[in-house]
Amino acid sequence: MNKIISKEHFSANVVKLVIEAPLIAKARRAGHFVIVRVDKNGERIPLTIAGSDIEKGTITLVVQKIGVSSTKLCALNAGDYVEDVVGPLGKATHIEKFGTVVCACGVVGTAPMLPIVEALKKAGNKVISVLAARTKDLVILEEQMSQFSDEVIVMTDDGSYGTKGLVTNGVESVINREKVDLCVTIGPAIMMKFVSLLTKKYNVPTVASLNTIMVDGTGMCGACRVSVGDETKFVCVDGPEFDAHQINFDEMMMRLGAYREQEQAAMAAYTASVK
Repeated sequence: MNKIISKEHFSANVVKLVIEAPLIAKARRAGHFVIVRVDKNGERIPLTIAGSDIEKGTITLVVQKIGVSSTKLCALNAGDYVEDVVGPLGKATHIEKFGTVVCACGVVGTAPMLPIVEALKKAGNKVISVLAARTKDLVILEEQMSQFSDEVIVMTDDGSYGTKGLVTNGVESVINREKVDLCVTIGPAIMMKFVSLLTKKYNVPTVASLNTIMVDGTGMCGACRVSVGDETKFVCVDGPEFDAHQINFDEMMMRLGAYREQEQAAMAAYTASVK
């Protein structure tokens, strides 16, 4: 079992958890993720590692309440335990000096982007981060992203903070003013799809980090499979990062919604049980 060391609310539905996991903290690199099981009967949910402290033996996870498992996890407090944390899993982000890199992320996608931005900056890149959210209250980790970014552009749907518009508006504004050598995008599948379509138009190489349905996390179950070009890839072992211009996002989104009715029923049952 893994102890929760601290908990912080970013918003009503987004929580930062620092969890004791010394071996994972020592081995993880930017782009790695873990699979968490809240209790012995819980499902296995993938969560990207947002940071780690080797000396303290902890990892940082940022969790958004969506389904039953994430809601249960967000309900835990410092001093509580999760059943198990497995990782680090997946392939680490490929880091080198590319030149100018635009990092486009939406809401909770900012958390897994943070270690990537840090690694890219330390490799000598010019890093421009574009953070997007529906409204000001949903913008997270802006200060931390600023520490490793040459520029941070904040986009909000309602214009309550930063610039009014979508993440693609922010990315395009950068492409139109200077040469961009790479784009990295993390966030909702629909957001990554449109970032990819935009950068493809401008011939900007783009990497997307995917968060698909997973079960075992070792490539055996096939639940996380996606089509990348003419190949079938498993996000848990071949990813989570792929050439965004080769990803079949429509197929991916269809698979993400395959169990929506069951998820809604499970959430309704859970909500009724805790009233």
